[in-house]
Order: sequence, then C-alpha cells, then structure tokens
Amino acid sequence: QVQLVESGGGLVQAGGSLTLSCAASGINLRIVVMGWYRRTPGNQRELVARLTSGGSTNYADSVKGRFTISRDNAKSTVYLQMNSLKPEDTADYYCNTVPSTSRYWGQGTQVTVSS
Repeated sequence: QVQLVESGGGLVQAGGSLTLSCAASGINLRIVVMGWYRRTPGNQRELVARLTSGGSTNYADSVKGRFTISRDNAKSTVYLQMNSLKPEDTADYYCNTVPSTSRYWGQGTQVTVSS
C-alpha cells in the first residue's frame, strides 16, 4: 500500500524559504516520476515540479528558478526547496506520481506566504 505523507509547510514572509518533505512508503522512488502539486481554494491541483527516475527536473514557469525538487532514495523522501516565496505561492502542497494516481493523494501541507 502506497502512502505519501507531506510535511514542512507553514507561515512565512514574502522572500522567505521553506523546504517541504514527502515521506513515501510502498513505492520505489528510483523507478517512478514524482511531482509536487499545489492547490488553491476553488482551483484544481497544478503540477509545479517534476522529478524523473533519472534525475531530470521540470518546473512550472511560475516557480522556475525559485523551487527545487530533489529526492533521497535512502530515506524514500522527495523534497521541495522553495526560495523567494511570493504571496501567490500560498496553497496546499501535495506530492504524487506524475501523472498523478488518485489513491495516492495525502493530506498535503499548507504553505502561507504573507506580504
């Protein structure tokens, strides 16, 4: 059974940084494409960062140059380093496979960026 548990969110001022973690169990991060998604109230989840099994990364234009996705295979954890945060980054953040698997969605972690 796959379980993805996000953590690391919080309240931060604009320009600040946060690192989100996604602890994964029941899934081999070495062979899947993983991503970080975010959702704001009234909107669908959007993919903001993607990491392939080979280590290639892709980012949404809105976060490119500010966010970095990475993983630690030994810890079975995927990270999202977020720098230069903006109020528009305020959202609930989730990790999942890419494309997403509906039954893998976790509770997410909330990020609030104050201006």
